[in-house]
Amino acid sequence: MTTVALIAGTMLLLAAGLTAYRILDGHGTLDRLVAIDTLIAVAMAGLAVWAAYSRDTAIVPAIVALSLVGFLGSASVARFRVGDDE
Repeated sequence: MTTVALIAGTMLLLAAGLTAYRILDGHGTLDRLVAIDTLIAVAMAGLAVWAAYSRDTAIVPAIVALSLVGFLGSASVARFRVGDDE
Protein backbone atom coordinates (compact mmCIF):
# COMPACT_ATOMS: atom_id res chain seq x y z
CA MET A 1 0.00 0.00 0.00
CA THR A 2 2.88 2.35 0.73
CA THR A 3 4.31 1.90 -2.76
CA VAL A 4 0.97 2.57 -4.41
CA ALA A 5 0.43 5.71 -2.30
CA LEU A 6 3.94 6.92 -3.12
CA ILE A 7 3.44 6.41 -6.86
CA ALA A 8 0.02 8.08 -6.76
CA GLY A 9 1.40 11.00 -4.74
CA THR A 10 4.26 11.46 -7.17
CA MET A 11 1.93 11.46 -10.15
CA LEU A 12 -0.39 13.94 -8.44
CA LEU A 13 2.54 16.19 -7.59
CA LEU A 14 3.63 16.15 -11.23
CA ALA A 15 0.07 16.91 -12.35
CA ALA A 16 -0.15 19.80 -9.89
CA GLY A 17 3.13 21.23 -11.21
CA LEU A 18 2.00 21.04 -14.82
CA THR A 19 -1.34 22.56 -13.90
CA ALA A 20 0.33 25.41 -12.03
CA TYR A 21 2.40 26.10 -15.14
CA ARG A 22 -0.83 26.23 -17.16
CA ILE A 23 -2.36 28.68 -14.70
CA LEU A 24 0.63 30.99 -15.01
CA ASP A 25 1.00 30.63 -18.79
CA GLY A 26 -2.69 30.48 -19.77
CA HIS A 27 -3.60 32.43 -22.89
CA GLY A 28 -7.04 33.49 -21.73
CA THR A 29 -9.32 33.50 -18.74
CA LEU A 30 -11.08 30.30 -19.77
CA ASP A 31 -7.74 28.47 -20.05
CA ARG A 32 -6.89 29.59 -16.54
CA LEU A 33 -10.35 28.64 -15.29
CA VAL A 34 -9.99 25.10 -16.62
CA ALA A 35 -6.52 24.88 -15.06
CA ILE A 36 -7.85 26.00 -11.67
CA ASP A 37 -10.63 23.39 -11.90
CA THR A 38 -8.00 20.79 -12.71
CA LEU A 39 -5.89 21.88 -9.74
CA ILE A 40 -8.91 21.52 -7.46
CA ALA A 41 -9.52 18.03 -8.85
CA VAL A 42 -5.87 17.11 -8.25
CA ALA A 43 -6.15 18.39 -4.68
CA MET A 44 -9.27 16.30 -4.13
CA ALA A 45 -7.49 13.24 -5.51
CA GLY A 46 -4.55 13.93 -3.22
CA LEU A 47 -6.84 14.09 -0.22
CA ALA A 48 -8.49 10.85 -1.32
CA VAL A 49 -5.11 9.14 -1.61
CA TRP A 50 -4.20 10.38 1.86
CA ALA A 51 -7.54 9.15 3.26
CA ALA A 52 -6.97 5.72 1.72
CA TYR A 53 -3.37 5.57 2.94
CA SER A 54 -4.15 6.63 6.51
CA ARG A 55 -7.45 4.69 6.59
CA ASP A 56 -9.14 7.73 8.09
CA THR A 57 -12.56 8.76 6.81
CA ALA A 58 -12.62 12.10 8.63
CA ILE A 59 -11.19 13.82 5.54
CA VAL A 60 -14.14 12.86 3.31
CA PRO A 61 -16.29 15.91 4.27
CA ALA A 62 -13.36 18.13 3.29
CA ILE A 63 -13.26 16.47 -0.13
CA VAL A 64 -16.99 17.06 -0.57
CA ALA A 65 -16.67 20.69 0.54
CA LEU A 66 -13.76 21.24 -1.85
CA SER A 67 -15.78 19.83 -4.74
CA LEU A 68 -18.71 22.12 -3.95
CA VAL A 69 -16.50 25.20 -3.65
CA GLY A 70 -14.75 24.32 -6.91
CA PHE A 71 -18.03 23.88 -8.75
CA LEU A 72 -19.56 27.08 -7.43
CA GLY A 73 -16.41 29.06 -8.16
CA SER A 74 -16.09 27.90 -11.74
CA ALA A 75 -19.81 28.30 -12.41
CA SER A 76 -19.81 31.86 -11.11
CA VAL A 77 -16.70 32.85 -13.05
CA ALA A 78 -18.10 31.31 -16.24
CA ARG A 79 -21.37 33.14 -15.71
CA PHE A 80 -20.03 36.61 -14.94
CA ARG A 81 -16.74 36.74 -16.85
CA VAL A 82 -15.92 39.54 -19.25
CA GLY A 83 -14.54 38.69 -22.69
CA ASP A 84 -10.78 38.79 -23.28
CA ASP A 85 -9.34 41.71 -25.22
CA GLU A 86 -6.97 40.30 -27.77
